[in-house]
Amino acid sequence: MTQEPAADSAGGRGIARLRALVVDDEPPLVRLVTRYLERDGFDVAGAADGERAVELARDHRPDVIVLDLMLPGIDGIEACRRIRTFSDAYIVMLTARAEEIDKLLGLSIGADDYLTKPFSPRELVARIRAMLRRPRGAAPDATPPRRFGDLVIDPAAREVHRGGQPVELTRLEFDLLDALSEHPRVVHGRRQLLARVWGQDWFGDDHLVDVHVANLRRKLGDDPRRPRYVRTVRGVGYRMGPGT
Repeated sequence: MTQEPAADSAGGRGIARLRALVVDDEPPLVRLVTRYLERDGFDVAGAADGERAVELARDHRPDVIVLDLMLPGIDGIEACRRIRTFSDAYIVMLTARAEEIDKLLGLSIGADDYLTKPFSPRELVARIRAMLRRPRGAAPDATPPRRFGDLVIDPAAREVHRGGQPVELTRLEFDLLDALSEHPRVVHGRRQLLARVWGQDWFGDDHLVDVHVANLRRKLGDDPRRPRYVRTVRGVGYRMGPGT
């Protein structure tokens, strides 16, 4: 079969090609996803187990990782957790199981999105493109730190401290907190947050916002029943307010 030639550059930008890592123990699926990503202009590496995935993520320095949940050796959850200690790549988790717990686990350790098998490779590439169009850390240098009680958010440095101690957040968690804290007391709907944080052309599940807000609250030590920082406005969305 004749393979279509890859584009000169990812997204047609004409300079550096974006790098992708596809991790799955099903060789036909890896070949299929690789073909679609290469057709879209990516340089692609593949791995069939969790340990190799971590090694390639460190050496290959991909911009995006497609990571299966069920892998030989360490599973996708542990591989994702290890990769997040040194990489800020976008991560899409794949799972053959539709149970909510798998989706929540995958997202809670730093994944950006998930797809349930079987899936359309075109949809996967479209979601990846939507993620890559999101600016990474584009906060203006002049933006001053924001304070909410003992919580300090520094958009310029992309740092968060609570009670003087640093709070480690994923890229998405920080972007979500940045969006909420930019206009305190303004209620942000889920679709509004998706557009701001995930991108205007994002077409994923609104539930992503709830999962990331839950993870953000956990890291901030914020009890959703008695919130100090991130507050739920029933039927609408979320807002921030001064700690009380």
